[in-house]
Amino acid sequence: MLYLGLLALGVALGLPIAVIGAGLGQGKAAAAALEGVARQPEAAGKIQTMMIIALALIESLVIYALLMFFMLQGKLPTLTVADLAGLK
Repeated sequence: MLYLGLLALGVALGLPIAVIGAGLGQGKAAAAALEGVARQPEAAGKIQTMMIIALALIESLVIYALLMFFMLQGKLPTLTVADLAGLK
C-alpha cells in the first residue's frame, strides 16, 4: 500500500516540479541571451541560435517528464467507494 501511495505522490508532484524547473531555466536562458545581445548586438544571430537550441533541450526534458507521468498514471489502481469506506 505504501508503494501505491508513493507512486501516486510521484505522479502528482513529478510533472509540476519538472515544469516549474523548466520554466525557471527557460527564463534564465532568455534573460542571459537578452543581456548578451544588449552587450554585443553584432552577435545576436549566434546568441539567438544557441538560445533556441538550449530552450529546445530544456523543453525536451519536460516532454520526457510528461511521458513518464502518463506511463505511471496507468499503473495507479482505481479506487471504488467500497475501497475508500474500508468495506472490501
